[in-house]
Amino acid sequence: MTDTPVSFRCGDLSLEGVYSEPQGEGPFPAVVVCHPHPLYGGMMDNNVVLAVCHALSQVAIASLRFNFRGVGGSQGAHDSGIGEQDDVAAALQFMTSAEGVDGERVGLCGYSFGAVVAIEAAAKTGQVKALALVSPILSPGSPLETYEKPKLLMWGSEDLALPADDLDALMEKLPDPKLYEVVSGADHFWWGREDRIGRAAAGFFSTEL
Repeated sequence: MTDTPVSFRCGDLSLEGVYSEPQGEGPFPAVVVCHPHPLYGGMMDNNVVLAVCHALSQVAIASLRFNFRGVGGSQGAHDSGIGEQDDVAAALQFMTSAEGVDGERVGLCGYSFGAVVAIEAAAKTGQVKALALVSPILSPGSPLETYEKPKLLMWGSEDLALPADDLDALMEKLPDPKLYEVVSGADHFWWGREDRIGRAAAGFFSTEL
């Protein structure tokens, strides 16, 4: 895997990221990975984000992790998940046009806050072929309830931010195709279980992209 620092525009802002390309010859399918809440220390070098990107490289999928506006070297300020949707759209546009990427096979992955933003962004753009969500906090009326593209959702059994006690009932509301898993013993932060998340995401995108 080769990591390359990159920057891309989102309106008047410049956002920083890292493009990871697997070994071999492209064009590769690719996934944009969104980090957790920046006001609680979330950034593109988060443990879950790194685990997903590394696992994707092992199945010949390129990835782009990036810092939302106001995080690290990205310009702007935190916008409570509103402007961040534009950040995701800009990251997807950057990825679909990147040399070595098959722009018809691009997925989106989000963790926690990044999952919520990813849901909104995916619903607004036709660029996303498959969507993976780690520890998403779902609320009634979420665009995910009408999102008909392939989706994977994962939670930890000890996650205090779980959206509902009855996940089976929650998942029944979502249109197919869909997969979900509750990982025993994992909490919202996934320490020590990053490989489990990485393998699940890589397997899902390897199938769907």
